[in-house]
Amino acid sequence: MLFEIGRVCLKIAGRDAGKKCIVIDNPGTNTVLIDGETRRRKCNVKHLEPLDKVVSISKNAPPAQVLKAGEELGFKGLVEQKNKKEEKPTAPKKQKAKKQAPAKGAKQQAKPAVSPKKAKEEKAEEEDESAE
Repeated sequence: MLFEIGRVCLKIAGRDAGKKCIVIDNPGTNTVLIDGETRRRKCNVKHLEPLDKVVSISKNAPPAQVLKAGEELGFKGLVEQKNKKEEKPTAPKKQKAKKQAPAKGAKQQAKPAVSPKKAKEEKAEEEDESAE
């Protein structure tokens, strides 16, 4: 098998083109799981060129094991897996401003909602009453 676990490859397509990687799993017929200078991801074998080196590594090896094997081979710019919880900075949460309620003794001058037509009628009635 050409792409066995531990095979060192060169990525020839995609955004990681030109970077070295190690095959860590062979889940399908045309795909392999890779890690190393690239991101850990599933990759089409058409996008890889196998090199003559094979590393002794376990199936689905943890990133630390791949990192160690890559350092032995002299990989440059190895991608270290980071814990997502450590990446996020903890910023203080903003508190929403609370609306202040009026004091209990204070009178509220709320106007009832009246349509413009009714407002004109009421105004006309007030004028008629004041004219009499």
